[in-house]
Amino acid sequence: MNSESAYNKAISFAKEHYENFPVVSFLIRKELRKHVAIIYWFARTADDMADEGNLAQEERLENLEKFGNRLTGLLNNKYENEFDLALAETIKERNLSPAHFYNLLKAFKQDVVKKKYTSFPEVIDYCSNSANPVGRLILELHDIRDPEAFEYSDDICTALQLTNFYQDTGIDFGNGRIYYPIDEMEKFKVDEKMFLIKENNSNLRKLVKFSTNRAKDLFVNGKNLMRYIDGRLKIEIKWTILGGEKILEKIEKNNYNVIQQRPVLTKTEFAGLVIKSFLL
Repeated sequence: MNSESAYNKAISFAKEHYENFPVVSFLIRKELRKHVAIIYWFARTADDMADEGNLAQEERLENLEKFGNRLTGLLNNKYENEFDLALAETIKERNLSPAHFYNLLKAFKQDVVKKKYTSFPEVIDYCSNSANPVGRLILELHDIRDPEAFEYSDDICTALQLTNFYQDTGIDFGNGRIYYPIDEMEKFKVDEKMFLIKENNSNLRKLVKFSTNRAKDLFVNGKNLMRYIDGRLKIEIKWTILGGEKILEKIEKNNYNVIQQRPVLTKTEFAGLVIKSFLL
């Protein structure tokens, strides 16, 4: 069983999947790229188990449970395949917290069974498992373990997750999910019918504006993380934040029309944000 082969495959896997920013970018230190890639492989594989295909809810949960058992196994030196071996080596070599991986699995299981959220704290709780562990793992990869740094990282990751929700409003609704809290939908007099008929009326625009402004505030507070990081990681995080803020800017420029238009970043915009991240 060859872990290097798995690492190489994980790097290719990461490059093949679209995200709002390159997962294994040139800004990641060379010796850490394989570790970032195998973490991405774990998260994306579990995410696909929760979302892809036409499996029944019970089958999705069963597959995620088996994947969790594999995680437990590899942490105890039991490997089903080369990817398990590679992930185990990454966790041990970089002294990563296993809890972050289990929290990711908790979020993916929640995706299978929970389609709506009563309040914003419920959404934040979901983000604490779906997004924040990734940021903490990246910090741990760089030997940064300050509790305050983790908190600022959480703000950034939560903001990124929320931005993705607003960006994918139409896609999520098509999959039966609404991440806008029910109490806030009621506050702005928005109902599911508006999503169904793709009606971008003033009420929906007000809800989206309120939601995106809150995500912007999280990005602003999260920038306090910069005092704890330097070098390539600092530029990478700046780039990531700029990407999220650019999506929010596009939503605003589209008159908060997230139900009919899905904002994405072009290659030119990616390049521009890289340059900007060096200059800031």
